[in-house]
Amino acid sequence: MSLANKLAQERRSRLAAERLLEQKQAELHEANRKLGHHARKLSDEIVVTRAKVQTVQDENQRVKSDLTVANEKVEIAERRLWHSIEAIQDGFAFFDDNSRMVAANPAYMAVFEGLEDIRPGVSYVEILQFLTEEGIVDIGDQRPAAWRETMLDRWQSPEPEQAIIRLWTGAYIKLIDRRGHGGDVVSLALNISDTVRYEEQLKEARRKAEAANRAKSSFLANMSHEIRTPMNGVVGMAELLQDTRLTDEQLLYANTIKNSGEALLVIINDVLDYSKIEAEKLVLHPEPFDLERCIHELIMLMHPKARDQGLDVVLDYDLFLATEFIGDPGRLRQVLTNLMGNAIKFTKVGQVVVRVTGVPDAESGNVTVHVAVEDTGIGIPADKIDHVFGEFNQVDDERNRMFEGTGLGLAISQKLIRLMGGEIWADSVEGVGSTFGFQITMPVAGCDAPAKPALSGMLQRVMVVDGTEISRMIVQKQLALLGVETVCCANAVEALEQLDGRIDLVLSDHMMPDMDGLALTMAIRESGNDVPIIIQSANTGQIESDAARNELCAVLHKPVARQELFATLAGLEDVLRRDVRTAAAPVVDIGAAGLSPESTPRQRTPQPSAQRSMRVLAAEDNRTNRLVFGKMVKALDITLEFAANGHEAVDLYQSFAPDIVFMDISMPGMDGKEATQAIRKLEKISGGHVPIIAMTAHALNGDDESILAAGLDHYMTKPLRKALIHDHIRNACPDGVRAPLAEIDSA
Repeated sequence: MSLANKLAQERRSRLAAERLLEQKQAELHEANRKLGHHARKLSDEIVVTRAKVQTVQDENQRVKSDLTVANEKVEIAERRLWHSIEAIQDGFAFFDDNSRMVAANPAYMAVFEGLEDIRPGVSYVEILQFLTEEGIVDIGDQRPAAWRETMLDRWQSPEPEQAIIRLWTGAYIKLIDRRGHGGDVVSLALNISDTVRYEEQLKEARRKAEAANRAKSSFLANMSHEIRTPMNGVVGMAELLQDTRLTDEQLLYANTIKNSGEALLVIINDVLDYSKIEAEKLVLHPEPFDLERCIHELIMLMHPKARDQGLDVVLDYDLFLATEFIGDPGRLRQVLTNLMGNAIKFTKVGQVVVRVTGVPDAESGNVTVHVAVEDTGIGIPADKIDHVFGEFNQVDDERNRMFEGTGLGLAISQKLIRLMGGEIWADSVEGVGSTFGFQITMPVAGCDAPAKPALSGMLQRVMVVDGTEISRMIVQKQLALLGVETVCCANAVEALEQLDGRIDLVLSDHMMPDMDGLALTMAIRESGNDVPIIIQSANTGQIESDAARNELCAVLHKPVARQELFATLAGLEDVLRRDVRTAAAPVVDIGAAGLSPESTPRQRTPQPSAQRSMRVLAAEDNRTNRLVFGKMVKALDITLEFAANGHEAVDLYQSFAPDIVFMDISMPGMDGKEATQAIRKLEKISGGHVPIIAMTAHALNGDDESILAAGLDHYMTKPLRKALIHDHIRNACPDGVRAPLAEIDSA
């Protein structure tokens, strides 16, 4: 090869090496560039990672710090909890799921004082073994093995029942164990020795209280009998004395004796009723009754006293409310008598209004009845309104010193209403008046509301004249129910001014100031107006002797029951429709408003062919009571025999053959019940049935049931009432015997 070729080849080799070097340098430069890029990226990642690591380290440090604080708090809480557990006087222990003790406080361990084996790790079975073997627990006559088996069964149940054990020291321990989800148990051992001793003291106190209550009931029963027996003589003789010829002064004395005796009986009845309620021995006797009639009867009974005080007593009975319910009418009358009596007693001027409303329940058929007694009396201070329902309480004020009473009436009323499942309440403004009310729920006995008469249209416009606004309002509502328009006047002068030819009827009150109802009647007739006039009067006897009586078409006894008013208006329409009214129309005297004819005593037609008088036997051991009874029946046409005890009563029943027997219950030797049973046995042999009437001073709950169960027919409580004795004799008069009350029966 030539030199030139060699040089050329070397040059080409050198150039190729240079190009390869440049290429490598370029690759190295690119590699360095990439390496730098990665180095920067890695550096950034390192920075980020370092930051994250630092954050994690900081977080770990914070968590570690928080954990340390938490551990410290847990330790403090555990220490405090355990100190608290150790401080309590009751036992406290933990058991694991294998029923081995984990820990227990000193109170729990104190029971096992001196037993080194009772410590953490001991099993519950071993604890039971130590309790019986060491005599720590008093198991009585039970065998130790049986007792341990019972306690172990209890312990192993999912929810162990509480148990009470007695230690040898006499202490009582209540065991309360709670099992956790993992099977571990928390056990409490409560020392209830004081509670047990207190319960024993309560039982002893209750036993003594029940014994005292029985003694009190027996005392009240005896005192009731002992007081009523002489009171029979006092009230009976006073009543007989009133029937004799007395001067006005003597009659006043006799009335005072009788009224004072009856007032004492009211007090006795209050005390007995309260005792029965307190002992939870008072039983209600539900039966159908007419609530509206019941209230009307009470108003009639209280009207004389209210009239003497110048008060009006009116009833505002919901026109759309039923009147017949099922309840205890006797106890409701007692409550109403109390509330209405108080209202009249504490009211000097104005009126007493009895409002009755009701809310029916269509589903149950019951009605929640609201009764409110409103008065315009002295009122009660706001701070003493609740005081009136307390036992033996009266509002202690100088103004009511004149008002007597036991202070038991409202307390008894409250307890009776609560016994009926209702509520009683009071609302009062001192110096303005009071409202006492109650609400009870009762089933309806009859139709939802009394039927109203269908008037023919003869009475379209009626003038109502009454000096009391509430009375005018009530009559106006009643007439509106019939579709009758009313013109109300507060006095006779106003009535005369408004009377014109468009008035079809004048319905006037009797007693009004300036010009009463009778004077208004004569003034209307003197003016030439022949409009029908009806007078409402609380004293119909005064109207009978007045010249204006013949100018009236009817006289209604006030208070007037709405059904009586409706019936009178319907009858008046019949007369007007026939156009047969005369100036001397007969008076319709509804003196017993709300009372049906069936409620009057049965009277017999005299028997001209009677061969003998009626034979009456009275068994009474008290000489005074025999005297009183004899005087009460002195006017009767009867043959009377007395028996001093039950044995004599049975003997006279056989020899005297009485038509009726009045039997005292408490007599020496053979009492009234035993004598009655002996007579009933004789009747089973001989046939027949003689009425036997109980005469007794017993008035506690259950006395009537036990007496009637002995075979007696009726029950009379002393003091006896002459009219009631006469009724029983008259009703028992057999055929073929002269009527005992000939002067009445022949009337």
